[in-house]
Amino acid sequence: MKKTKNPNGPAALNDVKKFYDFMTSNKLEVLEFSQGETYIKLVRKNAQPINAHPIPVFTSNMPAMQIPQRGQQGGVQQAPQAPAGETIKSPMSGIFYRAPSPSSPPYVREGDTVKRGQVLCIVEAMKVFNETKADFDFKVLKVLVENGKALTLNQDIFLIERI
Repeated sequence: MKKTKNPNGPAALNDVKKFYDFMTSNKLEVLEFSQGETYIKLVRKNAQPINAHPIPVFTSNMPAMQIPQRGQQGGVQQAPQAPAGETIKSPMSGIFYRAPSPSSPPYVREGDTVKRGQVLCIVEAMKVFNETKADFDFKVLKVLVENGKALTLNQDIFLIERI
């Protein structure tokens, strides 16, 4: 850029001051002005840095937040413990049913011996009723899910002991 002496002198400085005031009042970092042979570019070197605020990202492998339950004396309710022993897991998300109909007896009960291929329960997903069958022989120690409740994929349904 070619520098030339401005015949206006202090008047030019007043123009620069006006541009600077305009720039700061509008919180601009850079201001450029060009008219004829006049070119002005102002850059704020000491501009305040933009404060970036981190955004929390929640993932499924984070521990669940524990919230005190009403009626407790400042205590925190413990997350349910994973059952000790081997379990049968849900093959899909859906609604868990222990029996083929509300008036029918459950497919299996606690203490029952189950043979390979025997129906254990039904999982309703998208209006389709899917039977869950045993892959091996075992004894049912405990039913871990209440009838008619929602299941998630790989949720423990039955606590078992292989035979």
